[in-house]
Amino acid sequence: MARDIHNPMLWQQAADYFENEVMPELRVIEARQSGNPDWPLRRETWNDWTDSLCKDGQISDWQYANWSQPPSCC
Repeated sequence: MARDIHNPMLWQQAADYFENEVMPELRVIEARQSGNPDWPLRRETWNDWTDSLCKDGQISDWQYANWSQPPSCC
C-alpha cells in the first residue's frame, strides 16, 4: 500500500547512516568470522534495515522497493 511521506529520508542520508552506524558493527562480526567481507550479511542487513525504515514511515514504499544498495554492500 503506497503512502505519502512528508519528509522522507533520502537515499544518500540512509547510505551515510548505514556506513557510519551499522557497518562498524558488521565489520566486527566479519573480523570474528573470517576477517573477510560477508557480502550476503551486508546485503541482508541493508534490506532488513530499509524494511524497518519503511515500516516506521521514514521512507516510502516506493523508496524501499527501488533503492539500490550502497557501495559497502556490493
